[in-house]
Amino acid sequence: MPKPWQGLQQVQKQTQQQVLAPQLRQSLKILQVPALDLQTTIREEIQNNPLLEELPMKSIGLDENPEVSENGAGTDGENGESLESDRDFAMLRELTEDSRDSYYNQSARGSFTSEDSEKRQHFFDSLVSETSLQEYLMEQAALSDCSEKEMEAMQYLVGSLDDRGFLTSPLQDLALYSGIPLENLQKASEILKSFDPPGIGCADLRECLLHQLTLEGRGNTLAAAIVSDHFDLLMRRRIPEIARKVSASLDAVQDAIQEIASLDPGPGRRFADDTNRVVVPDVIVHRDEDEFTIEMNNDYIPRVRISNTYKNLIASGRLSRQEKEYIREKLRNGKFLISSIEQRQQTVERIAKEIIDVQKDFLREGVSKLRPLTMTEIAAKVGVHETTVSRAIANKYIKTPHGTFEFKYFFTPGYKSEDGNPVSNKSIKDMIAHLIESESPRKPFSDQEIANMLKEKNINIARRTVAKYRENMDILPAKLRRRF
Repeated sequence: MPKPWQGLQQVQKQTQQQVLAPQLRQSLKILQVPALDLQTTIREEIQNNPLLEELPMKSIGLDENPEVSENGAGTDGENGESLESDRDFAMLRELTEDSRDSYYNQSARGSFTSEDSEKRQHFFDSLVSETSLQEYLMEQAALSDCSEKEMEAMQYLVGSLDDRGFLTSPLQDLALYSGIPLENLQKASEILKSFDPPGIGCADLRECLLHQLTLEGRGNTLAAAIVSDHFDLLMRRRIPEIARKVSASLDAVQDAIQEIASLDPGPGRRFADDTNRVVVPDVIVHRDEDEFTIEMNNDYIPRVRISNTYKNLIASGRLSRQEKEYIREKLRNGKFLISSIEQRQQTVERIAKEIIDVQKDFLREGVSKLRPLTMTEIAAKVGVHETTVSRAIANKYIKTPHGTFEFKYFFTPGYKSEDGNPVSNKSIKDMIAHLIESESPRKPFSDQEIANMLKEKNINIARRTVAKYRENMDILPAKLRRRF
C-alpha cells in the first residue's frame, strides 16, 4: 500500500533563466567559425532568405557596397523599416509573381533534358571516395579460395578489426559472440593474415612485427629474435641488456632495432579517414622593414547585401498582413547577418592588431622571443569581455613571416627570467628542444642538466618542469634517448 506522502504532484514554480535569442546565437556562431565554415554558414542564410543576394567575389568588398548603408541593408526610414509603404510591398509581390512565372515557363519547356541527366550522372560517377580497410580486405577475400562458411567468418573478422588493423579479441570469444564455429574463424584468420597490408589481422604489435619479418624472409634474423623473445626490453630500449641476452654487440643490436623500426606498427592506419583540414588564415601579417601591418583575408567570405531588385519592382500594396510581416522579418534578419559579418571582421582585426603589437619580437626573431600573453590582457585593450576574445580566436589562423599559427598559439603563460624579462613557456620548450637536438647520442642530457643550462640563460625552472615540458613534446627521457 503506498504511503500517504508518495505519489505525483503538480507544482507551479516561477524561475528566471537566460535564453539566447536566435539572432544572438547566429552572431556568436559567425564570430566563432573559421573562414571556410563561415562561407557555408552565409550561403545557407542566403538560401533561406529571399531578400539576400551574393555578389561576385571580386566585384565588391564588405564595406564597398554601393547603394547600401553601413550595415549593408540600404537606407531606411526613421524606424529602419523601409518596407512599410504599400507601394514597396506591392512591387515585392510583383517580383515574386515574376519569379514564379519564370519558373513555370522554364518547367513547361522542359528544363531538365536527357543531356542534363547524362551530365548529372557523369558528375556523380566522377566522385572519388577513399577505399576503406574493410572494402580493401573483402576485395582480396573475393579473389581467394574461401569457402562460403569461411567467407562468412572472414566478414565477421574484418568487421572486428581495430583502427590499427589488429584483431584484439581472442577467436574463442568471437566464436562465442557470433555463433560462427571456431574452426571456420581459425581458417579465415590464417587467410586474413596473408592479405595486404602485411601484418593485418594480428593480435598485437609484437605478432604484427614478427609476422612482417617472417613474410619478408627475415624470420630467423636477430631482429626477429629480439621481437620474439625480448619485446618488453625493446619497448624500453634497454639496448645493453638486450645485447647481453642475445650475445651480440651493441652495434649489431642497434642495426636490428633500425630494421624493426622500418616495419609498419599499424598496417590498418593507412586506410583511416583523412582528418586533415585545409587551413585558411583569417589574418595575414606583412613586414615592411621593421614595421608590421595586418591584412584581413576576405577572399573566402561571400559578399552579401539586401537585394536591390525589389526596390525597382515595388508597386501598390497588394500583400496581406502576414506577407508584410514575413518580408519585414526577412529584412531584419538580412540586416543582422550583414552586421554580424562586419562585426566579426572588425573584432578579429582589432584582436590581431593587439597580438602583433605584443609579439613583435616573435615576428622578428621567432619562437624563442614569444612573450607570455593572456586573453584578459587583450580583452582589456580591445574593450570586450575575455569570452568574446575566446570566441573570436576559436579555429582561426594568422599567417606570419615564421609560418601560419592558430590565434591561440600566441596566448601562453610564462615566467619572468632573473633579469625581469617575461619568457613564454613555448619559448622555453623551444630552448629545451634545441638543447636535446644538439646533445650527444651517447650521452644525452638529463632533465636536471637541461634545467642547469636554462639557469645559465637566466631562466630558473625546476627539473620537474623540464620533465613536464619534455613529455608534452613527446621527447623520451635521457635513458631512452641514449644511442650506442
